[in-house]
Amino acid sequence: MTDFKYGDITEKIIGAAFRGHKTLGNGFQEVIYRRAMELELNAASLVYAIEFEMPIYYLDQHIGTSRVDFWVTEKISVELKAVIKLEDVHLAQAINYLEAYNLEIGLLLHFGSKRMEFHRFTNKKYNPQIIRHARNPIDPKNPGSDR
Repeated sequence: MTDFKYGDITEKIIGAAFRGHKTLGNGFQEVIYRRAMELELNAASLVYAIEFEMPIYYLDQHIGTSRVDFWVTEKISVELKAVIKLEDVHLAQAINYLEAYNLEIGLLLHFGSKRMEFHRFTNKKYNPQIIRHARNPIDPKNPGSDR
């Protein structure tokens, strides 16, 4: 996976998810997997924010905010799901976040099935000239801090 942009980071995130799923199995609420991911990301020495609030723009006007489950190394959005079956709406949500926040790479991690599932997304509309996600930067001295 290291051939992909930020592949070294996404590989660590996906590995963390697989370890969490292998240990816990399926059937828990999303918050349990989120807490396990926090421990795994800390063990992997990845800097991240939890429930990271990002602005949403429409026609260059700020119209609201939404939160991404994890914002890792200020580069990758990570959405967690723990539903029985992923639906198209879950995939669309992950893609919409990338486009609305102007993020380049995102992951959707699904813990709800018997086998861990992941989807890696690249934002085809990404514009490096636009930065819309510097609302509350990650504190590099405190991995896991969202303040």
